[in-house]
Amino acid sequence: MKTHAPSHFAFFLFDLHGGGVAAVTLALAAELTDRGHRVDLVLCRATGSHWEQVPDSVQVFQLRRSVLFPVHVLAAAPRDVPGLLLDFAWTRRPIITLPYLQGLVRYLRRERPVTLLAAKETANLAAIWAAGVAGASTRIVISAHTHLSSELAHRAGAAALFLKSVIRRNYRRADAWVAVANGTANALSECAGLPRREIATIHNGVVNAKLIKRAGEHVDHPWFQPHSPPVVLSAGRLEPAKDFALLLRAFTRIREERRARLVVLGEGALRADLEALARDLGIDSDLAMPGFVQNPYSWMARAAVFVVSSAWEGFGNVIVEALAVGCPVVSTDCPGGPAEILDGGAYGRLAPVGDSDALARAIVATLDESPRRERLRRRGRHFSSARAAEQYLDVLLDERCGRAPGKQAGERGGR
Repeated sequence: MKTHAPSHFAFFLFDLHGGGVAAVTLALAAELTDRGHRVDLVLCRATGSHWEQVPDSVQVFQLRRSVLFPVHVLAAAPRDVPGLLLDFAWTRRPIITLPYLQGLVRYLRRERPVTLLAAKETANLAAIWAAGVAGASTRIVISAHTHLSSELAHRAGAAALFLKSVIRRNYRRADAWVAVANGTANALSECAGLPRREIATIHNGVVNAKLIKRAGEHVDHPWFQPHSPPVVLSAGRLEPAKDFALLLRAFTRIREERRARLVVLGEGALRADLEALARDLGIDSDLAMPGFVQNPYSWMARAAVFVVSSAWEGFGNVIVEALAVGCPVVSTDCPGGPAEILDGGAYGRLAPVGDSDALARAIVATLDESPRRERLRRRGRHFSSARAAEQYLDVLLDERCGRAPGKQAGERGGR
């Protein structure tokens, strides 16, 4: 492990609601503070299911919300505002980061971190715009946690075109770019018009001692009693990208052959639709949807197989979590990180996206074989939070060996 002089970093998220981005950000923050660095967690809203996981060593800054957008802040990107308005109107979400721009400007001017790392498109854009107004020397690093091409293709229409235009005009103004998988980096390069060689791929740091310890905790659910039918487990936001409807259809085919039960952890807008589909398919008595759980690792450690049915992924934290506790994995071969994590199928079966029959066959084949749990655990440990922290430090401190020549801090175009 390399030694770095203590530095000051800021991580910018909208909030800490359930999802992989918040979890890996907090794990990275803990790793960096353990190494003697100062890490500020800058939030628009200090809320979310991951709030209790904020390390004591991390200082939280909640930005003040401005009712009116300050003219001098919006001047950083006046052409982009109409596109963002259309995008968020289409997705029926509030214009989440714009009211916090002035607060982010004030934070950058007052605290002056060496580097600010932002995550997700709206936070990335806000970080770029705020840095343009603040005039601080803070290095801006933006990160891609979703397969942007697939995300925009799903949205379609004028709103997606506007957002892509906004991203292409602004992302190049950052000092560095990180993607959580090679496939995700390729999509970022295509959508943002960035040279692929300048985008660093850093797999999410998911595994640490705390995860392994929590995997041993008790699961209070009757389906995990001895001699019960095998449990097929999945987890994630109940949203289109995860395509849990595909999993339900695949499970219907499995139930035609054998006894089994399906558990889906997570919450989201599609809950009612999925529950209705389960009733229509006649599998509702063998389906449990407990919602968001604080400790999914103990469920994974006791499941017969963990399944990802996604249409696309940024990375696939849950795959690593399942591997780390020795649970066999089946995943769709979707754009993003799953195939990279599973090494092209060496550590878990891959099925074509959208093919419920193929997914069912892969699950059945996995149920029929004896799992090599220690081999799976070794693969999971490859994606450790310590390993990711070392790679992030190279980017945050601009110490990447062999990187392509780029802009230095304070030389961002268009400011």
